[in-house]
Amino acid sequence: MRFHIITLFPGAFRSYLGESILKRAIQDKKISVQFYNPRDFAAGKRGRAVRVDKRPYGGGPGMVIEALPVIKAIEKVRATIQKKSKKSTVKIIWLSPGGTQFDTHFAQVAAKKYTDIIIVSGRYEGIDARVLKIFTCEQVSVGPFVLTGGELPAMLIIDCVSRQVPGVLGDAASLEERRVASREVYTRPEKFTYKGKTYRVPKVLLSGSHVDIENWKRLHT
Repeated sequence: MRFHIITLFPGAFRSYLGESILKRAIQDKKISVQFYNPRDFAAGKRGRAVRVDKRPYGGGPGMVIEALPVIKAIEKVRATIQKKSKKSTVKIIWLSPGGTQFDTHFAQVAAKKYTDIIIVSGRYEGIDARVLKIFTCEQVSVGPFVLTGGELPAMLIIDCVSRQVPGVLGDAASLEERRVASREVYTRPEKFTYKGKTYRVPKVLLSGSHVDIENWKRLHT
C-alpha cells in the first residue's frame, strides 16, 4: 500500500509515522508514505517562500488554497504511480467535513482494492473546489467536527488502512474488528491495592473457560 499525501505541512506527520507499528511497516516496506507540498508546484522566485493561499471570493475571514498548485501536485503523483506500474489502482481522497463517514469497512475495502491512495489534505478555509471538477475524488470525513487542517485526518486514515494490510500487525489476530474484543482489558498483577482499596481482575477471565470468557467479552464490547 502506497500513500501519497498532498499537504502544506508534511513535517506534521514525522512524529507519528516515526514510532511503533507504522514505523516498522515503513521499514519493512509493507507501506510507504510520500509527501507533496503544493508550494513546490507554485510559481515563485527561487529561494523565496511561496504563498498558495488567497482571499476567498464571496468574502469570509479565512484563506483558501489555490487550485493550480494542488492540481499540479495530483498530476505529479499520478505520473509517478503510472511510471512505477501501469497496473496500479488509485483512489483520491478529498478530506471534507461533509464527506462520506470514514470507518473500518471503508479502510478494509481500500486496503483490498487499491495499491495507491492519494489524500488531499486542506488547511485554512479549504481548497479551491475547482480541483474536484478535474479529478474524480471521494470526499471523506473522519467525524462530525471541524479541525484546523487535514493532517490529523490523513494520519488517522493511514493508520486505519495500514492495519488492514497483511503483515503490518504481524499477527492477523491482532485485528480487533475480526474477533470478539472487549473494551475492557486487564493484565498482571491479578490484584493491586491503591489508597486502601483492592482492585482485582474479573474472576471470569481467570476461570479458564473459553465459552464464559467469550460471553463476557461480548457483554463488554
